[in-house]
Amino acid sequence: MKRFFSTGVLLYLVLILYAVITIIPFLWALSASFKPLGEIVSGEANFLPKNFTLDNYKQIFLQEPLFFRWLFNSIVIAVSVTILNLLFNSMAGYALARLRFAGRHFWFLLILTVLAVPSQVTLIPTFLILKAIGALNSYQGMIVPSMVNATFIFMMRQFFINFPRELEEAAQLDGLKTFGIFRHIVLPLAKPALAAQAIFVFMGSWNNFLLPVVILFDPEMFTLPLGLNSFKGQYISYWNYIMAASMVFTLPALAIYAFFNRYFIENVTFTGGKG
Repeated sequence: MKRFFSTGVLLYLVLILYAVITIIPFLWALSASFKPLGEIVSGEANFLPKNFTLDNYKQIFLQEPLFFRWLFNSIVIAVSVTILNLLFNSMAGYALARLRFAGRHFWFLLILTVLAVPSQVTLIPTFLILKAIGALNSYQGMIVPSMVNATFIFMMRQFFINFPRELEEAAQLDGLKTFGIFRHIVLPLAKPALAAQAIFVFMGSWNNFLLPVVILFDPEMFTLPLGLNSFKGQYISYWNYIMAASMVFTLPALAIYAFFNRYFIENVTFTGGKG
């Protein structure tokens, strides 16, 4: 019992240390967003701003004409990608878990193979395809390549494998067809898995920098990560504006995580299950 108690205390100390190390850079960035540029680049180890100012936020909100457009672009793309992923990944996962069709095992193995391919490898083919169909520098070019995800297809399959068959059989006796069962029975009870997926997909799309920097070239189409990069020049980087914009950029992701966080505990079986 004493040994178990000591292990638990050590575990909590390690987690607290990790949390402190993780949050310090964020707190420094928050503090730097209220500092003038000269104070940030001075090299002084002052954590709190000596010359507190709101000019950085005034600059990005009032003087940067494209900031709200970048914010709008990021919201449209991230929300669209999240909704489409929830729909298509769930449908594919349910089909692989429950339906019997020719080539089911082949498609499942293909999805597992895709999981082993780094996204950077597909970047050039994605660019060439989007260029061929005229979808560069557009919402479609950002949304369509990201509207399905092999990782979450696999995860949803594992979730649906553990889903009680008795509920589906009862729905069949009531006259529901396959799509009706999926729509009215399975999806409402899969909210924990869908919420967990929504968090990861939204944050991945919201923070995506590599795809926008390849296919977006019009400043009005930039997303926030790409727009923030414009504050870095060849000879000077406006870190005060970057820190202020980063704080604004962080708020939607924090809101999404805070709203759906309670589903993580409910979703214990999300990654488990039988094959």
